[in-house]
Amino acid sequence: MNPARNEIQMKSSRLSFAVLAALAMCVADTPAADPVASAPAPQPFFAFQNCLNLPSAELTTMLKELGYDGLSASGYEVAPLLKELQARGLKLYNTYLTPHFDAATNALTEPVRKLIEDLQGSGAAIWIAPMKVTKSGKAFATSSPDGDEVALARLREIADYAEPRGVKIALYPHTWFWLERVEDGVRLANKLNRPGVGATFNLCHWLKVEGDRDPAPVLKAALPRLFFVSINGADTGDTQKQDWNQLIQTLDRGSYDVAGFVRTLRTLGYTGPIGLQCYNLKGDPEVNLKRSITAWRSISGSLPQAGEK
Repeated sequence: MNPARNEIQMKSSRLSFAVLAALAMCVADTPAADPVASAPAPQPFFAFQNCLNLPSAELTTMLKELGYDGLSASGYEVAPLLKELQARGLKLYNTYLTPHFDAATNALTEPVRKLIEDLQGSGAAIWIAPMKVTKSGKAFATSSPDGDEVALARLREIADYAEPRGVKIALYPHTWFWLERVEDGVRLANKLNRPGVGATFNLCHWLKVEGDRDPAPVLKAALPRLFFVSINGADTGDTQKQDWNQLIQTLDRGSYDVAGFVRTLRTLGYTGPIGLQCYNLKGDPEVNLKRSITAWRSISGSLPQAGEK
């Protein structure tokens, strides 16, 4: 037996144990990762300006303090609002127009040109909800593909000017308009086949037009063209006969399973912005916005990320 070798082995064993013990203490002292901090960023969540009748500075400050990512506007004169949003690190996601497309009338009017120029570089889109489509004095029926030729010609005029300036067009389905169904917007976007033209799914209009049926097949078909989705609290039942008081509520109210709807969106892989429909809401706008974003955080935080099940 070699005493020197034994002494070396003993010292080596003691050193190895000390190293392992030190490593174990380091691991024990290392704080666990914060699941909130390490979670993927949530989808952008913005509010509709409709029925938020406040001065731009007051409204944008409120949105920032409550935690919204931005706003959807209406009309052509958005430059002052855009400036206020940008000053607070918020985004203008889109502005809503309801044009009448006619076979003999150019859709690229001076107000539309100016709007596109104002939006250039902001990342904002134009939300277009064609209210009526006509030819030779005759209006095409709601959702009728017979009006597609006219609508496509007018949309091309706008897109030809908007796309080089980085402004997208999202087609917005609206109850009682010519473009009433999600499928109408998808059909037109597919025919145009331009990266700058897409579709929208609006929950309250879906419930009013289609009734309380499973939206998953339509969402799946729309997904390649889907630029925006809007949600709100709503009731279930015979939704086609309900009024807007039942179909548009704050996000924490109503019997409709909005969390389930958002789960469907994420399972399908939708990662785009989600807007909060605010039309016709009664009461204090700040209270309504606070209730809805609190509900959104609860919904968003409890669901899987896009593509997960």
